Amino acid sequence: MSRFQWDLLQYHGLLQVFISGSYVCFCGYCFFKHQAKQHQSSLLASQRNHSDPANHYCIAYASQTGYAAQLAEKTAQYLQQAGMSVEMLTLNQLSLAKLTAQQNILFIVSTTGEGDAPDNADLFTRKILSGAVHLPHLHYAILALGDRHYQHYCAFGLRLEHWLQHHRANALFDLVDVDNGDEAALRHWQHHLGVVSGHTEIADWNPPIYTAWTLSERHLINPDSLGAPVFHLRLTPPDLSAQDWQAGDIAEIGPEYVFETEVSGKQQVRLPHREYSIASIPKDGQLDLLVRQMRRPDGSLGLGSGWLTAHAQIGQAIAVRIRSNPHFQAPADDCPLILIGNGTGIAGLRAHLKARAARGVGTNWLFFGERQQDRDFFFSEEILDWKNGGVLTELNLCFSRDHADRYYVQHAMQEQAAKLRDWVKLGAVILVCGSLKGMAEEVHSTLQQTLGIEELDQLIASHRYRRDVY
Repeated sequence: MSRFQWDLLQYHGLLQVFISGSYVCFCGYCFFKHQAKQHQSSLLASQRNHSDPANHYCIAYASQTGYAAQLAEKTAQYLQQAGMSVEMLTLNQLSLAKLTAQQNILFIVSTTGEGDAPDNADLFTRKILSGAVHLPHLHYAILALGDRHYQHYCAFGLRLEHWLQHHRANALFDLVDVDNGDEAALRHWQHHLGVVSGHTEIADWNPPIYTAWTLSERHLINPDSLGAPVFHLRLTPPDLSAQDWQAGDIAEIGPEYVFETEVSGKQQVRLPHREYSIASIPKDGQLDLLVRQMRRPDGSLGLGSGWLTAHAQIGQAIAVRIRSNPHFQAPADDCPLILIGNGTGIAGLRAHLKARAARGVGTNWLFFGERQQDRDFFFSEEILDWKNGGVLTELNLCFSRDHADRYYVQHAMQEQAAKLRDWVKLGAVILVCGSLKGMAEEVHSTLQQTLGIEELDQLIASHRYRRDVY
């Protein structure tokens, strides 16, 4: 072979590698283009938000061993990646003037000793937490760190929450408690940060260990609805050992996009986890989910809901982890149960009703709201059968677009105020599932008006008022 032929052969080889590499890069570009845009917009947003109080977050932490401080730093980094402006300080540095000037505060607090505050929260506890201040302007969230082996689990975080609620501050989402560094609880905190900031595609701090379930069914259940499409998904477990959860628990789903190239074959890209309320019980033999299809401002499908509702194939393996959600599990006894929710929140409420029906407990009351009864009455046949069969003692349906004046679950609750008080006197537990903005806030306000602030505080303290809102 002549030198010229050898050089030509090498040239063709390099050219092939170049073309193949270019093809792989193009495929990656198609997928990651939106992430680059988001990163650029986040940098610009961070500069704009520095002077915008609504997009500025104060992170106040109370740490005895340094762990809460580490989580505060991770939280700050996450929000900065999402384009928010951030300020970090200890609780002792959070003066009354600064507290009343903030619109958004994230509290990350541990508990020491017999339910006490850490040393760097001592001044805050004595000078501010013991007093009264009007905080209706404040939006807050609490990450409470503790260890269930101790009697006063997360006591300081719970005390802080009660004080904020009593002084009319507004929760961005419900308190997240972390038992001895539980990674699932920390992922739940990060999930909420993504929702609050509008950036849910930042990598998980601690990726969950998944089990492969099979997507066996998927049905659009609200065709022609005025709202976004909602899909009922059914996943089958790999074996019976995977069927271990309680009504109220959460399914963490790991969306996974797959690209195929001629050179490298299949390329898998895993996204941060998504959380969905489980709509079934282990006795059913499968995991039922309700997923509303979300779209970005440019009209493209959201990566998590888009993958589950449009891209994942029937028969495909789905990465699943079941997360215990004790704050939304029903009590073990047969006390009356009041279930309130809207939209896909019916998923978590359905699981509770299925569990009660399996036990033969019939003192249940459901308030459910959506847009149109003929389009958005999810699980209608099942719910009506429960009403006719006595599983549901009371049923209030609120379809807002079927009324000249919008009619929501809080309106039905107001009409049934006297009966609600009677059920609470009989020991009823209240479960709320669905959207935080709008529904859950209005339900909370209605319960305050119906029961009184002190009575509602007692329900919260005794775990008779439980929520899974998002």
